[in-house]
Amino acid sequence: MKSKHNFFFILYQWIIAFPILLIITIFTSVFTIILSPLLPNRQVSYLPARWWAKSFCTLLFINVKISGLEYLDSKQSYILVSNHQGIFDIFVIYGWLPSIFKWIMKAELRKIPLVGIACESAGHIFMDRSNLIAAKHSIEKAEAQLKDGVSVVIFPEGTRTRNGEMGSFKKGAFRIATDLRLPIVPITIRGSYDRLHRNSLNVHPGLIEMIVHEPIDVNIFLPDQINELIQQTWIVIHNDLI
Repeated sequence: MKSKHNFFFILYQWIIAFPILLIITIFTSVFTIILSPLLPNRQVSYLPARWWAKSFCTLLFINVKISGLEYLDSKQSYILVSNHQGIFDIFVIYGWLPSIFKWIMKAELRKIPLVGIACESAGHIFMDRSNLIAAKHSIEKAEAQLKDGVSVVIFPEGTRTRNGEMGSFKKGAFRIATDLRLPIVPITIRGSYDRLHRNSLNVHPGLIEMIVHEPIDVNIFLPDQINELIQQTWIVIHNDLI
């Protein structure tokens, strides 16, 4: 019976859901390209992307449970760091995180038709980790946007998990936090890996949880204690994956 259910859902996914979501993605990109330059860093400019993200979850029967939003102050800028279980992490953060924020994303994503232009219009930051000078410029661009309640979201693992386990964290996000003395907000996402495995296109309906943790004050760490800051953040995120 379960395999029969999976067969019908796969048919639905490819014949109905994905074509609709492609159309929604095109309209979302166009509206973002128009709105973002006119109304930069305004909630209204984020509405198309939030609608897009929630549409993905709704049409693919993904339920989302959120906790910890009370820790966020809309007037405070943060470095928001999350584990990266799969592509649905993007939809959950975009759709349900109320903050105005900029993604730090892989440079290759700029090449996606329309979507890359829309991300650039919205002020998201592309990072080429293979080019140290370009990566440094991207970090400087991110730092310049971190004011008046605008935050940055980054997946410090650098890539999606291959096996569901959380990997080690790269230092970029933590250097920005210590340079600007901004609080780090750890975010745990669980269930996303089970909804869509890496290198697969077949979605498995179910639950994804996003847990926003209490901000970490970077001022309690000395300049040479970035590894300790990374370790504490990793532990906070990982503890809710167990």
